[in-house]
Amino acid sequence: MLLSTNFKTPVGELSLIADEDILIAAGFSGVANLISRLDAQSAEQKLSKSFRIPIISDLLSDYFDGDFNSLNGIRTRQPGAKFSQDVWKVMRKIPAGMTISYAELAKRAGSVAAVRAAGTACGNNLIAPIIPCHRIVKSGGALGNYGYGVKVKEWLLRHEGALK
Repeated sequence: MLLSTNFKTPVGELSLIADEDILIAAGFSGVANLISRLDAQSAEQKLSKSFRIPIISDLLSDYFDGDFNSLNGIRTRQPGAKFSQDVWKVMRKIPAGMTISYAELAKRAGSVAAVRAAGTACGNNLIAPIIPCHRIVKSGGALGNYGYGVKVKEWLLRHEGALK
């Protein structure tokens, strides 16, 4: 059985779906949107609404209170091709307060030429901001796109100290 909850943040409501203590979806666009993006196996499971999700809700509270390393304690799982999995692993290693370019992301994920594929993996990331695709910017330093809007991306980067 999956658990879902909405978590209030300073930048809007963050919806979460977890399989026990493993986060399988998170985002600022509502539970229904997340459900529509789940893989078939997860989407078939019973979904129960919860006031909070043990461990995950606490770690998110810590993050929004300024403990940026707390996100590292959240276990995650999402389906995707090998390169996407590599991209998501690289993103989790980017420290809060830092950003890297899509080109650097592709390089760190193992394929210098796969900049577009790295961008696609960012766009397909189902566990934002825990898998921090908001820390990926354009080569010239411009913020670039963000699935939940540039204002949310900018807020997250300011919160983490990457923007002044």
